[in-house]
Amino acid sequence: MIDGTRRTRMRLTSALGLGLAAALALSACAAPESGPTTGTDGSSSLMLAADNGSPTFVKNFNPFVIEKRTASTIINEPLMVVNALDGKSTSFLQTDYTQPDAKTIVSDIREGVIWSDGEEFTAEDVVFTYNLLKEFPALDSTGVWSRLESVSAEGLKVTFTLQAEDSSAPITVLAVPIVAEHLWADVKDPVTFTNEDPIGTGPYTLGDFNANQYKLEKNADYWQADKVAADELVLPAANSQLDVVNNGYDWAYAFMSDVENTWVAADEGNQYWFPAAGTVAIAPNLTKAPYNDPNFREGMSLALERDSIADNASEGTVGAAGQQGLLLPTQDEWLTDAIPDKGMVAQDTDAAEAAFAKAGFTSKGGKLVDADGVQAKMTITTPNGWTDWLRAVQEIQKQYVAIGIDVKINQPQPAAYFQAVQNGDFDVAMTSFGGNGSVYQGYYNLLSSDFLQPIGTTAPSNYQRYSNPEVDRMLTEFRTTVDADRQKELAGELQEVMYNDLPVISVYYAGLWGLVSDKSFTGWPDADNPYMTPTPYTSAALVVLTTITKANG
Repeated sequence: MIDGTRRTRMRLTSALGLGLAAALALSACAAPESGPTTGTDGSSSLMLAADNGSPTFVKNFNPFVIEKRTASTIINEPLMVVNALDGKSTSFLQTDYTQPDAKTIVSDIREGVIWSDGEEFTAEDVVFTYNLLKEFPALDSTGVWSRLESVSAEGLKVTFTLQAEDSSAPITVLAVPIVAEHLWADVKDPVTFTNEDPIGTGPYTLGDFNANQYKLEKNADYWQADKVAADELVLPAANSQLDVVNNGYDWAYAFMSDVENTWVAADEGNQYWFPAAGTVAIAPNLTKAPYNDPNFREGMSLALERDSIADNASEGTVGAAGQQGLLLPTQDEWLTDAIPDKGMVAQDTDAAEAAFAKAGFTSKGGKLVDADGVQAKMTITTPNGWTDWLRAVQEIQKQYVAIGIDVKINQPQPAAYFQAVQNGDFDVAMTSFGGNGSVYQGYYNLLSSDFLQPIGTTAPSNYQRYSNPEVDRMLTEFRTTVDADRQKELAGELQEVMYNDLPVISVYYAGLWGLVSDKSFTGWPDADNPYMTPTPYTSAALVVLTTITKANG
């Protein structure tokens, strides 16, 4: 719960799928029907582990729904793409934007762009797209209409009028994928529309598609086609570690066990970059007992030995996270002195048992039981195939069992996981938040009642169903004030909420698992040139695919 403030250094984050996307670790169990034409020096075909079948692909290129094929973010461009590591933006369907006042954003629309069916792209397409999200709120996954009052166009300028002063808005508002009015205006139900023949303005169009693999072909009429190095993208449904190591991928997003001796050793030119971004947490369902009791949640937090969870999850590539909701050390300057140890929580089983006792649970015969002698039970939901999260859950299970909780693990396929989490159909769920450079946006996506939905109704964020009017007030003031000192005060108050009320339980920092090969293409983002996140399943791919070049000219 994947911002900034205009063109200077941005502090507010893009929502990146509101946190779920920020920790995608792709794996599957099916194999492509035939070997893709890639993996040789100088090849013009680029193979991506960027989409994951469940276990096979369903043809859905609706760019607004969670179950979309991830390549829809390559086909349908937004106005701009933000680097979640530093908040800097790259313009796509706009040439620039200004914020003349805190309630207004003006986007200068790019001329000379055409849709892949040959129709002209216009400012009216932008207005149509945003009004589509207003008419069908289920499509508004980043909550732009919780901020917008209206969108209008005059010539090549699109004006976004905000409901309130909001210097954080551009990075979220301008990141929406744009669709063609001349096609989508006739769609009866855009929420269920699968868009099987997608038309976009992006660098690629849909090519061959089957249940085990699909391809994207270079858009010869793309407005910056000279910057597109790969003539073809190949996306298999099967992206297990073995597949990634053996099948000649050019770019993969996957947690890789023993990465030096697996991916790096597999082929000359294989490299990796695992920058820290975001926080992996366990989200208790706050509509259920005993998770609706902050004392029980405190016990859950104190029972965890986070360092061992982080080590098991990532083989030492990331560290334990604090309970303050910040990404450290990147956001050290926002830390409050009101909570101890920078919000880091050490395992303390005695204190955990005391907290559980306040919630009505005591330890008897090695079991944590309530007043009726019934053992506390918990099912933790995590996506099937996400090996790093599974390792974390298994260690969490071990630690909770040690304190007397009966813990089971539920591993639905990713699509079913997304549905369950959004609908509130879980006891405790693995999730992630933040990691997009914005203190405000991280807290907003995680805690705001703007996303609150009843159980059984899709919530685009705040999956745990947290609601606190005082927190909503803090978030509103944080969003509207331009006083930097007051922003830090509010951030401190929100840290105290995270630490004391435990709406979610932070566990460890999420890595971004970028694997690349420079045999066919060079210029990938890395620690020396972190121009974009190594995340091919988001619109970040637009920046990377228009930056890399062919290895041999």
